[in-house]
Amino acid sequence: MNFISMNVVTLLYLVASVCFIQALKGLSSPSSARMGNTFGIAGMAIAVLTTVALIFKLQAELATSGGMGFPLVLLGVVVGGAIGAVAAKRVEMTKMPELVAAMHSLIGLAAVCIAVAAVSEPWAFNIATRTTPLPFGNRLELFIGTFVGAVTFSGSVIAFGKLSGKYKFRLFQGAPVRFAGQHILNLVLAIAIIALGLVFCFADGIEPAWTPFVIMAALSFVLGVLIIIPIGGADMPVVVSMLNSYSGWAAAGIGFSLNNSMLIIAGSLVGSSGAILSYIMCKAMNRSFFNVILGGFGGEASADTGGAKEQRPVKSGSAEDAAFIMQNAESVIIVPGYGLAVARAQHSVKELVDKLTEHGVQVRYAIHPVAGRMPGHMNVLLAEAEVPYDQVAEMEDINGEFGQTDVVLVLGANDVVNPAAKDPKSPIAGMPILEAYKAKSIIVNKRSMASGYAGLDNDLFYQPNTMMVFGDAKKVIESMVKAVE
Repeated sequence: MNFISMNVVTLLYLVASVCFIQALKGLSSPSSARMGNTFGIAGMAIAVLTTVALIFKLQAELATSGGMGFPLVLLGVVVGGAIGAVAAKRVEMTKMPELVAAMHSLIGLAAVCIAVAAVSEPWAFNIATRTTPLPFGNRLELFIGTFVGAVTFSGSVIAFGKLSGKYKFRLFQGAPVRFAGQHILNLVLAIAIIALGLVFCFADGIEPAWTPFVIMAALSFVLGVLIIIPIGGADMPVVVSMLNSYSGWAAAGIGFSLNNSMLIIAGSLVGSSGAILSYIMCKAMNRSFFNVILGGFGGEASADTGGAKEQRPVKSGSAEDAAFIMQNAESVIIVPGYGLAVARAQHSVKELVDKLTEHGVQVRYAIHPVAGRMPGHMNVLLAEAEVPYDQVAEMEDINGEFGQTDVVLVLGANDVVNPAAKDPKSPIAGMPILEAYKAKSIIVNKRSMASGYAGLDNDLFYQPNTMMVFGDAKKVIESMVKAVE
């Protein structure tokens, strides 16, 4: 029985692909993000249902009705869907980057598993002719997909551990892990992987070349770990974006092996968008992609500046003092950072802004491209608190206004407002920053004088027009709201 024709399968996969493209377009702006998510859900639903129908078709063509294809797919959908739903329900916004890293690891592992299945049963990938072994082109695709998928999996696991910060295992700690000859070892592994992959590709025996394939896959897992461990916490957002790109290319490569247009298109979308995002983030930190991969921020700088913080005086005040200054200002710019996300203070900030607006104060938000732990982190937090989109401005749009602003309120941000970026000798020299230091008065809320991810002291804290307000962001802002009232 013919459940569905290949023409219909191709058409449905094309419709799903269009939905994914519309999803990416919608997610490019907070105002259209909800619609983008809807398109993404619709596209994935179409793709899954089409794949299930295709399994029935393949079973019919193979004259098998009792296979495990559909039960396994159903089990995967139920178990995976349940885990995903629970994770999405429980995850905190501060934990979103590590959740993304975990999801990337699963995509990489899936690519490796599909490659193993293809090598194990090559006839299943050419039902019409039952060709054995796989053609050279398919073996090359499987080699590339396995290599990229394995690196993505193990690298994402390390990134997950570094972002989580809950594990004592050395490789999962935020500080870079470096040793002598590290780059040479990576180069040797890469050459060995390529050599083994070519042996696998050129093997023309009836039996699959398991030995080079397995060794190549194992070395790829190791290489994924070695690539990520020397990268510090400051660069983890770029790493997550990079791994996102890797997972897409792995899926696309396997899509060619399976002759699946859906995987090819979706994987290419993820791979290219992840690569573009990585470029944007590197540009926002004035760093090259290779600079990120070959070494992390602040490894040496933090050691050099460790004692400087104790010798420089700062001016501190209370939440009530800060509220008085803002209440009597004409314009205020708020710079949210990771500390705001940790304290879950976005709703309190919205309430404070509403009170200041009632007093005739013009308030806007300034967002740095890499504020928080992932791109768009601050935008999502503010959208959750129903902050109007017209109050939120990107760095390039608002930097010219700091010089005419009465008060800047920095909430948990650090490196993205550090004037040290203007110093040619600084490790973050040239990094585009929010120019909060130009404002007439600056109020900085932090728990302590600890440095940011880059491991550098922040010159902004020591300016004569800066007042530090120490404490949990949510509690401090709630005190400001009461004072304004």
